Amino acid sequence: MKRFKALLLLVFVPCLALAPRPLAAADEPKDAGWVSLFNGKDLTGWVPVNDVTFVVTNGNLRLVSGLGWLCSEKQYTDFIFEAEWRALVPDYDSGFFIRAGREGKPWPNWWQVNLKDSALGALVKGYKTVVPAETPRKPLNKWVKFRIEVRGKKITLDVDGERNWEFNDLDVERGYLSIQVENRAFDFRNLRILELKPGAAAPPK
Repeated sequence: MKRFKALLLLVFVPCLALAPRPLAAADEPKDAGWVSLFNGKDLTGWVPVNDVTFVVTNGNLRLVSGLGWLCSEKQYTDFIFEAEWRALVPDYDSGFFIRAGREGKPWPNWWQVNLKDSALGALVKGYKTVVPAETPRKPLNKWVKFRIEVRGKKITLDVDGERNWEFNDLDVERGYLSIQVENRAFDFRNLRILELKPGAAAPPK
């Protein structure tokens, strides 16, 4: 009997070592918690505001024309938002509204990360530049990645993986995420968001 028990231990203990274990926080997939904001097929999850035209072409969200904005159906507080964009026409101008409202014409009262060719990446409140642009003008048809992180009163911008700026005095706590329309054609893809809990550490980039 003792010999039999010893044999069982020899078999059982190695099996325990090989058994799958629960994922610790550090082992969680890099993309855990991220939610896609664009399905590549239609405008599900978005609401056009004022007279704007968006279409889906080749799996991209294309801003065609108009004067207004495309607004998320959901409001957000703290989050990381990532998007790739490319300008399709000269003198391009658009932007991402952060914690915006859904009222206004042509646009709401807003905080905006600018997509204007001469002020690329600038942080704007209304019509006032709060953080000047530090990103050089990008050529037409070139994909550029923005990563915008918002926590409390702090907002940061990374452009193509490099920190561009940070600002620590946002004065609105919650609102919609929106794409500004200024009659200039753009393509957008890989739009996704990760909602953050207060005090939570950001995932690796």
